Order: sequence, then structure tokens, then C-alpha cells
Amino acid sequence: MLTVKTDTMRHVDHRCDLCVVGGGLSGMCAAIAAAREGIKVVLIQDRPMFGGNCSSEIRMWVRGAKGECNRETGIISELEEENIYRNPNLQFSIWDGVMWGKVTSEKNIEVIMNCSVCDADTDGNGSITRVVGWQLTTYTWHTVYAKYFADCSGDSVLAPVVGALFRVGREAHSEFNEAMGHEKADLKTMGMSCLLQAVETDHKVEFIPPKWAYVYENDEDFGGDGVKVKEQDADFLAKRNASAYLKTGGSVTDIDVKTVVNMSRPHSPGTSGTNLWWLELGGEYDSIHDAEKLRDELIKIAYGIWDHIKNHGNHGADNWELEWVGCLPGKRESRRYVGRYILTENDVEAGGKFKDTIAYGGWPMDDHSPAGFYSFKEKNPPSKLYPAPSPYGIPYRSLYSANIKNLFFAGRNISATHAAMSSTRVMATCSLLGQAMGTAAAICVNENLTPDGVYEERLEELQGKLMDAGCYLPGFVRNIPELSKSAKLNLSDADRELLFNGCERPDEEGKINYVSLNKGDSITFDFGKETELHELRVLFDLDYSRKSVSANKKMRVFAMRLHTGKDFKPMTVAAPIVKDFEVYADGKKVFSDDDNYLSLRRISLDGVKAKTLEVRFNETHGSEKVHVFSCDVK
Repeated sequence: MLTVKTDTMRHVDHRCDLCVVGGGLSGMCAAIAAAREGIKVVLIQDRPMFGGNCSSEIRMWVRGAKGECNRETGIISELEEENIYRNPNLQFSIWDGVMWGKVTSEKNIEVIMNCSVCDADTDGNGSITRVVGWQLTTYTWHTVYAKYFADCSGDSVLAPVVGALFRVGREAHSEFNEAMGHEKADLKTMGMSCLLQAVETDHKVEFIPPKWAYVYENDEDFGGDGVKVKEQDADFLAKRNASAYLKTGGSVTDIDVKTVVNMSRPHSPGTSGTNLWWLELGGEYDSIHDAEKLRDELIKIAYGIWDHIKNHGNHGADNWELEWVGCLPGKRESRRYVGRYILTENDVEAGGKFKDTIAYGGWPMDDHSPAGFYSFKEKNPPSKLYPAPSPYGIPYRSLYSANIKNLFFAGRNISATHAAMSSTRVMATCSLLGQAMGTAAAICVNENLTPDGVYEERLEELQGKLMDAGCYLPGFVRNIPELSKSAKLNLSDADRELLFNGCERPDEEGKINYVSLNKGDSITFDFGKETELHELRVLFDLDYSRKSVSANKKMRVFAMRLHTGKDFKPMTVAAPIVKDFEVYADGKKVFSDDDNYLSLRRISLDGVKAKTLEVRFNETHGSEKVHVFSCDVK
């Protein structure tokens, strides 16, 4: 028998420009954005798949800004559009593959999966030099040396290791004059949830609960639909009456109607029904260090709730079958970094009018009770929704550390108060934060700047890159390349103005902002002389109503499902997106695609020289008209 003895585990070193810790949507978008700007990225993810809370392990719905025309675009839109195209039945394993493929197809990204970062070093000047992680699947220590680091772990895993400033819990009202603030600061947070997934069959399905599951005979046993709390939060209203709200012309009546929404616990399964988000615990504990015992409790509750749905009372669930129970809780809140700017409730309510806006939110300030599932015993609702304007701007200064020179962050752990974070934490917003942060980090590398240096010297460049990549920044318009503006076009003056106005979605007044063409029509640029061309950028209408994408209400918000009823209909690519188009330089075809499903296309022209460039739109995914928000060349 051969015996091999080794004194140490395997060690592997990596060197890069940017190391991203965490592979949820914010970390993915940060890594992709940075890699597309040409820098070398190492992305460390502690799970076997990407996506974090929206992966097949947790299955939380991706949510973002409210309002039909405020949906998030950029890399998050690429992900959704590919998922709709490749995964019309919204199978979670295929969604995992869509995310994995999007990351691994970027040549500048090195991925280290199943690796938990557990240590880091800093130099004597306040910068991180390396991070160390343990990869369980290979029993290997990985050390990553980088110029810049980005913590997208959600839990701010690097903060206590490197000495970065961070916060935990709820601020006192007196600290930031937030109406949502408490009389005294505390360490309580929002909790975490384990979800269920069920499918409707054509026959009765029995459910035999495990002996360890909790038993809920009646809705009242868990504060369900039978117990609807309607009490007003008098303390909150009093603070609000005394603060900025009345200065805007609001009234007490406005506040009573709009400010506090107390929610019950709906639990009837359905395609467009609830995802049982209220199966939540942890806010009164340490949401990081107590995660395992909280998970065990949540699983007992989850099976107990399904037993209640199936076996106690009439919930119309006889034909529904439980097909999945989550064992990894989706977390809402833990540590939050302190950055150059701390976003507050007051900033959110004022609309986030920042000169360094690099992303936006628009989800209500959705403050879950720390008691979570057990909050009904205190006659508190599981969540209170405080209105937020949609959209509101989020500043770049909230994405990098106040005391660690080369540390960025994005996701639910950005520099914000508990109140503001209760809105910014949702995943579509986090994806925008990640894309902005990754783009900023690339500018740091390419221009040899600190994160502060980007704010001071390259802010317009950062915002311009984000808008070119399809991201909407409220209050800003995209600059059109001079080459496009100087060319003659085969469009009317009105259509030319629409095409070049820099507004790439319907606006608040309902202006559509796109050029409407017939199938087979072209947009032709005449530059007057032979000109070197580098990139064509075309943005198609992605159908902001989403009615052409799904017959199911919840799937129109973002292409994800949980429970599947017989009424579920497969997703379809947005009807106005152009499926078949061609590009001609001086009459010679230089590009064509007859199976496009993306709303934004940036096509390299490889320096081709031509006097004219024609973009011909042959076929859509169902719309009778072609809708083009932007079409320009540089």
C-alpha cells in the first residue's frame, strides 16, 4: 500500500488588477463591467453557482425600482433577456447556467468558485495587499494579490479583517434626523428567509409533514391572512409631521394614507402569487454568526407552513405539490460599510439629486421587523413600507471605503443607513451598483487613480461609460458621438432629434423617445467622405410594459418564477426587439444577425473605412413596427 504524506494543503497564488469577493448580481456585474474595460479580474464566489439570493439555492425574486419605465438596464438586462430567450419556462438550473456563462465568457475574468475568503493583509498606508480564501472542493488555499479589491459579499466579509469602517443595525433618529430612526440606536437588522417552491398538478397530492415540522392549525397561529394589522405607527407619523414632509406641502392625511403599509402573510400558492417572503428570522440575532441555527428554525417553519396550506383549512391547494424547499436562507441585512458618503432616508426622499449619481433605486423603504416570522406576537406587521420616489439617484461616493484606500463595495452593504438600505438592498438595484463600481475600478486601474480620484477627475467619464453600456442615470442624458451628429441621416428632423436626444426610455410625461420604422427600413449615415468607423451602437425597445414578454403578472417584473400553476405561460422575447438586422458600409455587408434577442447591441466595426453606413432592420420578435431608441456610430 502506497502512503503519501504531505505537511500542508495546496496553495495557489493569483495576481490581477481587481479582486471581486462575492458572486451575487452585484459582484457579477462588477466583474463583467471591469473586464469589459480591459482590466484583469479575479472573481471569488463562496457557492457553486452565481446569483446569490436569486440563484437556484435561494430563489428570491429580483426586484428593483417601481414604475413601468424605471426598470433597470445594462448588464442585468442582458442577463434577463438571455434567460427569456434560452429559458422560457424559467427553470432555475438553466438560470444558473445563464449567469455562469455570462461571467465565464469574459476573457479577462478568472473565476474561483466554492471559495470562502477568510483572511486579508494590508500595508502600512491603508491599502489591502491580498486576500486569502479556502476552496472546499479542492482543499486549496487561494491567495489573490490585486491593485484594488471589491467586497460584494453582502456581509462585508473584508471589513473586520482589514479594519474598514462599518455599521450594523438601526440608527437613532437623532443621528441623521431620519423619521424612520429609532429613539436609540440598536444592533437589530432585517432577517433572512427560506423559501418554498410548489407546482400545480392535475390530481390531488397528499403531503405528510415530518415529525420535526412545526404545526399551525389556524392562520392566527402565525399571524396569517386571518390577522391583518391595521394600526398606524404614531411615533413615525409624529416625527414625520415635524420634519421635511410638511415643508413640501404635504398633509397629515397624505401621511396617513401613503406612509405606512402594514402587511399580512398571504400563503395561497399561485403563479403570480406570493413567494412566502415572510418566512423570515434573524433580525434579533447576529445574522452572520447565528445563521446556521436560524436556518434550522426556518426549515421547521417552512415545512410547517406547507403542512398548514395542505392540511389545515381550505387553501385551494389539493392539487399542489411541494417540489423544493430552500436550505440556504436569503439574507437581507448584516454589515454596511462606511464610505465617503452615507446615503440616508432624507436623501432617498429628496430624490437623490447627486452630481455623482451612478445608479438609482426606486423600491420603497421596505423595513422588515427584526422579529420576522414571530413579529405577529407583538402585533407588529412583518414589514412596513415607507414610500420612496422612483427613481432616486445613488452617489458614487457610497461605493468606496472612507478609510481603506483601495476598497470598493457594491450590493446591500453599501454606505447607507439602515433606513436607506431598506430600499437600496433589492437585487436589481444592487446589479446597477455593481456595474457602476466595476466601471469605476477599471478607470482607477487604467488612469492610476484612487477611488476618490475618479470622483474628483473622471466623474463624467464614469457616467458616460455607464450610459453607453445601457445604464439609465436619472437626471442625465447620454452624449451622442460627434461623428453621428455631424452625419446626414435619411430621417426627418423630428426623428433625428428623437434618435439623438440622449433619452433612451419613455420619460415621465409619457414621451416615447424612440424612432418608429417599418420592418425593412434602414437608418443611413452619410459622413460626406471616407471615414474610419469603430463601433455601432443600437438600442431597441425592450417593451417597458412587458405585456409581450409574459401573460403572468409577476413574470413581467423580472423573468423569474417560483410557484407554477397551470396558468403559467412560457416567456417570449420582447416583441419590439429586432430579431434580424444587417449593417452595410458603402453597400458592402459588414455585419448581420438573424437571431438577435438583446435590446442593446454594440458592434465592433474594426476600423472599416466608408462614406456611408446603413443599418437595415428586417424583422422583429413580433411587433409590426421597429422601435429604435438610439443608433449611432463612432
